[in-house]
Amino acid sequence: MSTVLESVEVAAPVHAVYHEWAQFERFPEFMSGVEEVEQTTATHTHWRTRIAGVEREFDAEITARDPDRRIAWVATGVAHRGEVTFEPVDGARTRVTARLDFVPAGAAEQVGDRLGLVDQRVRGDLRRFKAYLEGGTTRRAHPAVTAADLHRVRRSPTEAAFRAELPGLAVRPGRENLPLI
Repeated sequence: MSTVLESVEVAAPVHAVYHEWAQFERFPEFMSGVEEVEQTTATHTHWRTRIAGVEREFDAEITARDPDRRIAWVATGVAHRGEVTFEPVDGARTRVTARLDFVPAGAAEQVGDRLGLVDQRVRGDLRRFKAYLEGGTTRRAHPAVTAADLHRVRRSPTEAAFRAELPGLAVRPGRENLPLI
């Protein structure tokens, strides 16, 4: 099992940050690869994702919901569980920490996990959530690449890693493991 642990500080009070995160159906606005999330009951969601050209659907059960502190879940159909915690830094800032535990399915996901691509995706999702909450920009409405993205991408070892960091760009067949020059 692999674990990803990433954090970001958001310039908003903990109640507002928790409230926005709990709007699961808005996840496609800031989460790369998430096409749709439907809250089917108070404790269940249905997800439709497209990551690296692979479409998946799965359900998740919300196992903990502690207002202004924590949301935890476990997925069915994929080996994945996680939690997001919300910690007030001061009255106007909140630290959001995401922890995901998962078993990579198949060779491609195992390689992606070893390359740290899942960590990068979660880190990017948290940064986009921060931007979404602080400035109202979204992945769909504002897909522009930032200078920080370009700096990080320049360090990517392969075209596949480069493309994974820029949602919406497909890796050309046969170029997955070519080094960037």
